[in-house]
Amino acid sequence: MSRDNVFVTRPYLPPLAEVLPYLEQIWQSHQLTNSGPFHQEFEVELARYLGVDHVSLFANGTLALLTALQAERVSGEVVTTPYSFVATAHSLLWNGIKPVFVDVDPVTFNLDPSKIEAAITPQTTAILPVHVYGCPCDINAIQTIADTYGLKVIYDAAHAFAVEDDGGSILRHGDLSILSFHATKVFTTFEGGAIVSPDAKTKRRIDFLKNFGFADELTVVAPGINGKMNEIQSAIGLVQLKHVESVLLERAAIDARYRTMLNGIEGITIPVQPRSRRHNFSYFPILVDSSYPVSRDGVFDLLRSHGIFARRYFYPLISEFPMYRALPSAKASNLSEAHRLASRVICLPIYPGLADSVIHKIGELLRA
Repeated sequence: MSRDNVFVTRPYLPPLAEVLPYLEQIWQSHQLTNSGPFHQEFEVELARYLGVDHVSLFANGTLALLTALQAERVSGEVVTTPYSFVATAHSLLWNGIKPVFVDVDPVTFNLDPSKIEAAITPQTTAILPVHVYGCPCDINAIQTIADTYGLKVIYDAAHAFAVEDDGGSILRHGDLSILSFHATKVFTTFEGGAIVSPDAKTKRRIDFLKNFGFADELTVVAPGINGKMNEIQSAIGLVQLKHVESVLLERAAIDARYRTMLNGIEGITIPVQPRSRRHNFSYFPILVDSSYPVSRDGVFDLLRSHGIFARRYFYPLISEFPMYRALPSAKASNLSEAHRLASRVICLPIYPGLADSVIHKIGELLRA
């Protein structure tokens, strides 16, 4: 892999000198996992930073999703979006749950609340929306539907770290919210994830489930799995928290430069800024319209030929993969907006340290 190549994202890594003292403490203590001191400290500090009451740390976001569905005893059918990373729907299949795909809003790219009710059946037990690119879902509309039909709401908030609406953290909505700290995310512990829960009782059940169901050394109270975050991941998280504000500011500045550079290019649509009190600028998607002289895939190939590895997030749709496409809800006619977006979208590189010269180069290529 050439050092000159530019990828859609690159994890922020804090100075090694800040990490080494944490590693030395881990080596000296010989406590590498099982809710060690850094794990406990990171849970507290992360909840404080995010402005939520209860956080349960996980080894990765997919394990957090799987456990969240178990914790809320979700079964039967779940209404969700085809416009996401495959882990969203995979977590349903792994729990023996049938995903029911619903089309998305063409402006926000999120699950369209106006389409949800038609997809609800007597077997529906929950809604699994995604805050796509960190843009908040229509929280109120989704909750109203859930309350009307007695459904759980579990948010896949993998993109929504530090995002806030007028009332505070977007993660406080629904029954649970799930975060990912994968290396491609705004905030990373290399691998990692978390569940945000509304009360101590729910957190306690989640913590049982992520540790094989152990309540104490001799007592197993639930059929749990091994989803625990280790001490090294937790230490990385504690160091990253010291830098996350500057990371968010730099992402915001890159977003603004892109908008200036790409403004007015016929056939290139820049999605509107998310209507949230605080955004995290986790992705920079553009839409390549039919009026542009090159197709979306042509733009993708053009950028790649110049060492810029943009990504077509999210293409193909989840509903097009073999394990899902036979579902009635996966029919293309049912998901017209999602298909339209998936055929047009391309996410440009955005991460701390992205050079102005790269942004300028991308702008020149797209204008040319």
